[in-house]
Amino acid sequence: MTISSSHNPRLRHIRQISNRRRERERTGHFVAEGEDLLSAAERSGWHAVERFVAAGSGLEGVQVDAEVLARASQLGSGTRAIGIFEARWAAPVGPRCVYLHGVADPGNVGTVLRSAVAFGASSVALGPGCADPYGPKAVRASMGAIFSVRVGRVAGVDGVPRPRVALAARRGVPLGDPGLPRDATLVIGAEREGLPAEVLDACQHLAHIPMAPGADSLNAAMAATIALYEAHRMAGP
Repeated sequence: MTISSSHNPRLRHIRQISNRRRERERTGHFVAEGEDLLSAAERSGWHAVERFVAAGSGLEGVQVDAEVLARASQLGSGTRAIGIFEARWAAPVGPRCVYLHGVADPGNVGTVLRSAVAFGASSVALGPGCADPYGPKAVRASMGAIFSVRVGRVAGVDGVPRPRVALAARRGVPLGDPGLPRDATLVIGAEREGLPAEVLDACQHLAHIPMAPGADSLNAAMAATIALYEAHRMAGP
């Protein structure tokens, strides 16, 4: 039977968990949209709680009128497939953990997840003030990495493995310095605020990304990507 009403309670559940972080936390559910993301989930062994597809698309799942499914979608162009999944939280582990502090932009959080997978990080830990990695914008920005890397929540930097290397503008040694430990936890703050003093004090090493004269800063996702690349390069094959 095809769902033909946007008032259907199962579609209403999609909208609620897409739009409200509190509802995602209450239910433990999140939404992934698009065939590519759903395929990435399957490859990583994640099975959808429910899967909705546009009627007549030939895809497997609960059949929904295409226009009705588009109204449940967060994408401007709509989608042919939406999956509801159970969020998975795990304790942060090394080697090469990434700790984010105060990174409130969901696109940055999702991009860090993608870079973490690309450069072999074992986990990503979200500290105070971070966007929900299971929010729709972060899930899309992760390009499927949300299904491939351990994601954890911690009360602060003390909840992630040592040694810790904090990125701080124009402080410490240049990133890539041979004296920095390999496979340390990389500690990243928000672009404008950076890392608070108490977080810097809890790290064993400070490092900065050398930039051209006059350059101000990089956003959190770019900084994390560069740091992950350097850590991957230093660790070797």
